[in-house]
Amino acid sequence: VQLVESGGGLVQAGDSLRLSCAASGRDFKNYNMGWFRQAPGKEREFIAGISWNVDRTAYADSVKGRCSVSRDNAKNMVYLQMNSLKPEDTAVYYCAADSEFFWRDYERAQKYDYWGPGTQVTVSS
Repeated sequence: VQLVESGGGLVQAGDSLRLSCAASGRDFKNYNMGWFRQAPGKEREFIAGISWNVDRTAYADSVKGRCSVSRDNAKNMVYLQMNSLKPEDTAVYYCAADSEFFWRDYERAQKYDYWGPGTQVTVSS
């Protein structure tokens, strides 16, 4: 699976962004998907995840209530809607694919088999 993120950019605090992740490969529907972010000098952190069959989602406390993850298996796409953006949301955002059948340990970056190159999100105050 190859992943490519898009939709990042420079926005002001309080704005919204919708990130997209396009996946290639016919088995996309079998992958659990995750969104992570990494700010300069910080470790990569889990933001949101969605199971392969779309019946479960999970969010980090830092974005809960402000973000929504979704996917369209027919289009091989995953989305991350982010609202009420804050300067501390500034980071490179990555989508990732996990090939395991079971929906578990989704916060762990090591769990994921494939990563996109990332898209920069910068939130000004």
